[in-house]
Amino acid sequence: MPAPAQPPSVAGGGAAWRHLLLLLTALPLALALLAFALQWRGAGVDDPGSRWPPRLAVPAPSRLQSLRSASCVEVLAASSAPTFPYLRGWSFHLDAPDTHHPKVCVQTSTSAGLDQILPWLYYHKVVGVAHFLLFVEGKAAKPTVAGVLESIPGVKVVYRTKELEEQQARSRIWNETWLAGFFYKPCNYELFVKQSLNMEMAIVMARESGMDWIMHLDTDELLYPGGAPEYSIRRLLADVADDVDMVIFPNYESSVERDDIKDPFSEVSMFKKNYDHLPKDTYFGMYKEATRGNPNYFITYGNGKSAARIQDNLRPNGAHRWHNYAKSPNEIKLEEAAVLHYTYTKFSDLTSRRDRCGCKPTKQDVKRCFMLDFDRAAFIIASTASEEDMLRWYNERVVWNDKQLNLKLLRKGVLTRIYAPMAIVQGLRESGVFTSVIAAAVDNGKVLLKEITDRNSTDPDHEDLPRTFVAANARKILNVVEPAPAYRDDGGASTAVPPLSPPGLDEARGGKAVW
Repeated sequence: MPAPAQPPSVAGGGAAWRHLLLLLTALPLALALLAFALQWRGAGVDDPGSRWPPRLAVPAPSRLQSLRSASCVEVLAASSAPTFPYLRGWSFHLDAPDTHHPKVCVQTSTSAGLDQILPWLYYHKVVGVAHFLLFVEGKAAKPTVAGVLESIPGVKVVYRTKELEEQQARSRIWNETWLAGFFYKPCNYELFVKQSLNMEMAIVMARESGMDWIMHLDTDELLYPGGAPEYSIRRLLADVADDVDMVIFPNYESSVERDDIKDPFSEVSMFKKNYDHLPKDTYFGMYKEATRGNPNYFITYGNGKSAARIQDNLRPNGAHRWHNYAKSPNEIKLEEAAVLHYTYTKFSDLTSRRDRCGCKPTKQDVKRCFMLDFDRAAFIIASTASEEDMLRWYNERVVWNDKQLNLKLLRKGVLTRIYAPMAIVQGLRESGVFTSVIAAAVDNGKVLLKEITDRNSTDPDHEDLPRTFVAANARKILNVVEPAPAYRDDGGASTAVPPLSPPGLDEARGGKAVW
C-alpha cells in the first residue's frame, strides 16, 4: 500500500530547515576564509592606538638605513623600544605641508636642565607641536644644555642677554595698566612679568615661522589632548571653529603616591581633575577630603593655560591667558583636554624653595614673593624646618599615601589615572632618544666645546675626544635628577590673569568663581 502523501506545508518546512542548516554551516567557513585572506594580504582591522596624523609617513625599506642619522627627527624614527612600538619605522615630517592641521608653537621660559627639558620637548613633538621657543637662563643657558637644545630641529633658543633686556625694556607693556600691578616686585611677581614679556616677543617669532597657534607652557606641564580623534594637539585645534580666538585648557594637578619620585613624567599617573571637569555637587561634596588640610583644592594654580590663534593685535594677558588690543577674544573651554601640571612631584622641589627668593620666612613677608598660599607655606617650611620635619610635612600635604582615600576619590571621579604621557616618555627614554640627541650635538660640535677644547690642549689624540666624551657623559647629563592684584572677570581684563586657586567652599554658598 503506497505511503500517504505529505501535506505541502510539511514538505516545504523540511526544505527550509535544510537551507537554514546549510547557511549556518557555510557562513562561519566564509568568514574564516575572508579573515585568512585579509591577514595574508596584510590588511586587517585598524588599531586606534597606532593611528597617527596624516603628516606621518612610513618610510620605504630603501630609506630605513638612512634613519641611523643623529638628528632628533630621525632618532625618533629609528626608535625600536618594545614598550613604545608605534614609533618604529615612522618618520616625523614636521615641515611637510598640511592644509588640514594647524601648526602649533609652544613657548616657555625655563632655567631647567636637560633631564627635564628633553622629555618635555619630545613628548610635545609626539603630540604634534611643530615649533618651540625656549627663553633660557640659569642652567638652561649653559653651553652643555643650550647647545643640545639648539641642535634639535624645530627649536629656537633665546638667551637672556643684555640686548634682549634692552629690547624688552622698550616694550609697550611698561606703559599699560594691565600688568602694572606686578611690576617691581620680587620672586614670583618678577617671574610673571618676565614670562609676559617673553610671550610678547614669542608672538612675533611664531608668526614669522608660519605658526597658526601659540601656547605658553612651563617645563613641568604636559598637554593632554583628551577628546581628540587622535592623540594630537594639532587634530584637537583643527576642529576648533574659525571664529574662536582662544582655547582654554583646564589643568589637572599631579597627585604623587610616593616621596621618592625621581622622574615625574615617567612615574606619575594619578591626577586631580579640574573644577571645570567635575559635576559641581561632586566637587563641593568631596572638597574637604580632596583638600586634605591644604589651603585650597589644588596646591598651586587652578585656572589652566590657554592657546591663542596667531593674529593681528594679539598680546599676552599674563602667563595663563592671551588677549587682543583690538577686541575681546572669543574663547572656548575644552571639556576633555587638559594641561597636566606636575607640581611638587619631587621632595627636592620643596627643599629647593629655600634658595629661590630673598624674602624672610614669615607669614607677612612671603606675601611679597609668592601669589599662592601653598607656595608661601612651602617656602616657610623649607627655610625653617629640619630635613626630617620637611619630609614629614611633604608626606602630609603632598603625597597621596592613603590608598582607601585615593580609591574613594578615584571612584567619585575627583582623581583620575592618565597613563599615555608616562608610556610615551618611558618609550622615548628606553629607545635612547634623549642620549642620542646629546651624542649628535657633541659629534656636531654644538655642545661641550669648552671641555673638549681644554682636553685638546693636553691630549694629542683629540680627534676622538667627542665620541669618547659622550659615551661617558651622555647618561650623566640626563641623570634623573616657580598678594596678586584682583582679577576682575567682567570681560574687560583690567589686569593680567595671575595663577589663581580653584573655587573654595565660599562659592558653594552662593559666591562666584573668579577665573
